[in-house]
Amino acid sequence: MPVATTTEVFLGYLDYFRSRLVSKLESLSESELRTSRLPSGWTPIELLKHLRYVELRWLEWGYEGRDVADPWADSVDGRWHVGPDETLGQLIIHLHEQGSRSRAIVESHQLSDVGRAGERWNGSDPPPLDRVMFHLLQEYARHLGHLDIVVELAAGEVGE
Repeated sequence: MPVATTTEVFLGYLDYFRSRLVSKLESLSESELRTSRLPSGWTPIELLKHLRYVELRWLEWGYEGRDVADPWADSVDGRWHVGPDETLGQLIIHLHEQGSRSRAIVESHQLSDVGRAGERWNGSDPPPLDRVMFHLLQEYARHLGHLDIVVELAAGEVGE
């Protein structure tokens, strides 16, 4: 079914990318979630936490200019990090909560609306919402491609 607006297209793709992320992660064992198969060292569960914080950084901290206590809480010493007590289930809940907040932000603005100045932009002019959304979509798409490869190596599953 066609959608009426570009906003709906952007939000639909974000929802789709989140659902594919969760589906792929749920196909992995606990061991595979926390094991890296790549020279860079990131693990699939770390990618989940990273993408949740990407949305927070770009929409809440960045676009809306909100005060966020720790916008980089997905990293320790410059590397993605998930604590041993953080579970896949908890992180999925956080992703869905973030998705709801992201949707509310996007639906309350026009795509041409420019964000608020703030710490996120390091003194540069903030971008309009359409540029923020385009960045989020490309980041999700890129990382889902990475995850496709990792899941294929771990479980042999391929495809959407």
